[in-house]
Amino acid sequence: MESTESRAGRSRGQPDSTRTRTVHPTGRRGALAAAAASWLGLWPAARTRLAAAGRMVAKTVTPAGWLVVGAASVGLGVGWLLGWVEWTVAGLAALVLVALAVPFLVGRPDYAVDLGITARRVVAGSEVSGAVGILNLGRRSALPGRLEVPVGSGLVELALPLLGPGRGHEAHLVVPAARRGIVTVGPVTAVRADPVGVFRREIAFDDVHDLYVHPRTVGVPSTSVGLVRDLEGSPTRQLVDSDVSFHAIRPYVAGDSRRQIHWKSTARTGELMVRQYEESRRSRVAVVLSCAAEEYVDEDEFELAVSAAASIGLQAIRDGRDLEVMASVEVPELLRARVRAIRTLPARSPRALLDGFCTVESTASTVPLGEVCRLAAAACDQLSLAVLVCGSPVGLRALRQAALAFPADAAVIAVVCDERARPAMRRFGSMAVLTVGVLGDLTRLLVRGAQS
Repeated sequence: MESTESRAGRSRGQPDSTRTRTVHPTGRRGALAAAAASWLGLWPAARTRLAAAGRMVAKTVTPAGWLVVGAASVGLGVGWLLGWVEWTVAGLAALVLVALAVPFLVGRPDYAVDLGITARRVVAGSEVSGAVGILNLGRRSALPGRLEVPVGSGLVELALPLLGPGRGHEAHLVVPAARRGIVTVGPVTAVRADPVGVFRREIAFDDVHDLYVHPRTVGVPSTSVGLVRDLEGSPTRQLVDSDVSFHAIRPYVAGDSRRQIHWKSTARTGELMVRQYEESRRSRVAVVLSCAAEEYVDEDEFELAVSAAASIGLQAIRDGRDLEVMASVEVPELLRARVRAIRTLPARSPRALLDGFCTVESTASTVPLGEVCRLAAAACDQLSLAVLVCGSPVGLRALRQAALAFPADAAVIAVVCDERARPAMRRFGSMAVLTVGVLGDLTRLLVRGAQS
């Protein structure tokens, strides 16, 4: 049905127009509909705020706090329903405890935190000092609290006094570096909590430092067995047709290069004679470390093996040798029958090598030493020296089988780490076996081998 205004407008010759009219229901039903529409419009924002509040409460209330809140609710409820005075008193006591804990969380401090340590790389068995500087950037005083600094798997707690506006505080800490590895220091967390531990409020900062704890090493003499090589290459027993180390003159055979013909010998003998050379090879050292847990008695023996491998590798880098450091890696139990894998540690510089040794760990799910040597020999060609480092459970027979994976003209040294044995050096064919009880034995045995 058209309105009277629309009909009058058309009768006066005015153009047609479309008018939109919103009709609101009146009465009680209209009020309920309006309230429902408003609620539906506000519900997404309210749901977001409720979720944020729930997460904040979950982070603030500790397990002990939930126990106290539960005791207050159950005690007051049971006491009111059943009229038990004891339950009512217990509920009131818990409620008072909650009320007393709330003021400790009032206010949000505005901190600036700076975490620093004096060194990023240390040797195992030492310690590093550090400091945490904190500054109150707010306009109000910040209540006392504490700072929590994760250090590896541990936690260092530092007291935080009352800080006025613009005031700062510096707390010192000591980071122990007893064992080799990578120790993560930080992030710093400022904690506000009540004395009972009902509520806890944390403010975490992003400053994190990695402390590289290098293995202990000793100096290895460069005159050790197999380590003395000319940097430009040393002649071997392999005979080739072209190189720099002259060996002999032999008769010409089909296929020889005419550039190698020795004309003076040809004129003297009346037949073509060619030069023959000894192949010169650059010194290339491979250090193979076994990481199988069953090949060591305990973790201390494994740490001794890591230190021995690192000492030999460092000396090879200082002598300018081509170095390859390889270690076994963890393989999932289901794939051990089909997968063979090793890892190569970076050997560009002493620092890179020692950083790589920080990540080496013993594992029960890996390949034995013999398989590691076969993979290392396949990955490295023209080796002049291979050093095998393992624990005392590896027998002589397993060592000799592992040494067979390397070329016949490569020297092989096996370093067996056994803290219960006396230092000794034995030779089995072309392989030298060094038994090391402490790290200092490695230097003495290699010096003795170089002099013999």
